[in-house]
Amino acid sequence: VEVNVLNLIMYSLSKLPYDYDALEPAIDAQTMEIHHGKHHQGYVDKLNATGVKEDLESLLKNLNSLPGDIKTAVRNNAGGHYNHSLFWALMAKDGGEPSADLKSALEKSFGGVDQFKTAFSDAAMTRFGSGWAWLVVNGGKLSVGSTPNQDNPLMTGVSKLYGKPILALDIWEHAYYLKYQNRRPDYIKAWWNVVNWKEVNKRFAAVIK
Repeated sequence: VEVNVLNLIMYSLSKLPYDYDALEPAIDAQTMEIHHGKHHQGYVDKLNATGVKEDLESLLKNLNSLPGDIKTAVRNNAGGHYNHSLFWALMAKDGGEPSADLKSALEKSFGGVDQFKTAFSDAAMTRFGSGWAWLVVNGGKLSVGSTPNQDNPLMTGVSKLYGKPILALDIWEHAYYLKYQNRRPDYIKAWWNVVNWKEVNKRFAAVIK
């Protein structure tokens, strides 16, 4: 019996690259466990329910080619799956620091690393409601901004911020409310202590190569 391999393709939730308590005190273990095991798993399950079978990045870049009855479901759940997968990878207990090349690019675009952090934090703080803050590369240039809900900068025609994300911060309340309640600024400040710059450096180098 011939089997269509495409019908066997399913999106799946990857195991975290660290223990749930690895990012404490910046992000607590209970938040990590619920965020990864419940919220992220929910996006994966709902994405599989749409029946789409495509590379995740290609899917996000070509949302407008999808029929209207599943476009919203894919936008929300493929976005949620991609965004969270990136988010987990971009955090670590000891993430190093920006590479010389990335520092140079940040200086060129923002005036320096500290100025970049201020611009990024401002983008996260001023996003009304739920969403994400981003550092993206587009045409060799760096930009920061935010998107609502589970939108991201890969989605052509969806956001004014477009490009390849190399740093992402989840600013949905479920990402921080157990520990920080309504104190989003405290969450953002603490998050800088667990940014995985080694991974950011790798992604930056791959984009500009």
